[in-house]
Amino acid sequence: QVSDQTKLSTRFGQIKDLLIEADYWARKDGAPLVQDHHVQQAVNQKIYRLNLVEERLQEMISDGSLLLDVTGEKVGQINGLAVYDLGDFSFGRPTRITVQTFAGREGFINIEREASMSGRTHDKGVLILSGYLGAKFGRDRPLTLSASICFEQSYDGVDGDSASSTELYAIASSLSGLPLRQDIAVTGSVNQKGEIQPIGGVNQKVEGMFDVCRAASGLTGTQGVVIPHQNVKNLMLRDDVVEAIRDGKFHVYAVKTIDEGLEILTGTAAGEADAAGEFPEGTVNYLIAKRLGELNDSMRGYFQGLLSNGS
Repeated sequence: QVSDQTKLSTRFGQIKDLLIEADYWARKDGAPLVQDHHVQQAVNQKIYRLNLVEERLQEMISDGSLLLDVTGEKVGQINGLAVYDLGDFSFGRPTRITVQTFAGREGFINIEREASMSGRTHDKGVLILSGYLGAKFGRDRPLTLSASICFEQSYDGVDGDSASSTELYAIASSLSGLPLRQDIAVTGSVNQKGEIQPIGGVNQKVEGMFDVCRAASGLTGTQGVVIPHQNVKNLMLRDDVVEAIRDGKFHVYAVKTIDEGLEILTGTAAGEADAAGEFPEGTVNYLIAKRLGELNDSMRGYFQGLLSNGS
């Protein structure tokens, strides 16, 4: 619960309860001392008593009621990560985020906000995305696009900015036409400079993606999670997750910038702008800039046509 490798918990009431239950399992084994596996058994039993909702969500993913891909690649679709807090128990689960981009002047359409299901922090995170894209691709021309962003099959509301980088990756994929890996889930806040910022609940999120991958099709050796580099010190993962990472069956990627994440998710170089503001051909940013230029030309031609018809 501390979620910090440099700190110890002072929740002595919870520690006492855990020790009492660990002592019970040690006595049941006839052991003279409480050992580490007795403590782990006490932890596992507590989780078993509290994780009914988690199990039901896993069942819905397994039977296809909740749509989620953990293999393959898709354009404009990505797996974000959410934490469900039930008071005495919290757990993480991946959730599908989709983006559609098209010609228009509406900018970013936050479907959750339009449906009054988005919190203020999430709204702020979405607004930051336009600042990033405008600074990177709109210095010499206006951004004339519309982009709808949706947390699919989310009915309880969305808040927090921990999915803002995830949404930006999906926007980049939709604009560039490059597919994103579905075997990697993403969490992380982002600022207008494209720098990834730390988030909360990193352990639950990593473990949630791990559990879904293992239950869905088994670990393939390519699956993993992208997290902010600042959250590495917060990783206090379960033993089975640590073992899978050590064996190369699951991966945790710590990134500092949006460009780093794009390269992991697309397998294509992000591309740095030269002195003239041009990106190397074939890179992710080049393809985004090219598509934005096409949308700009399309809108210009549309309005010029309206003016010509009006005259």
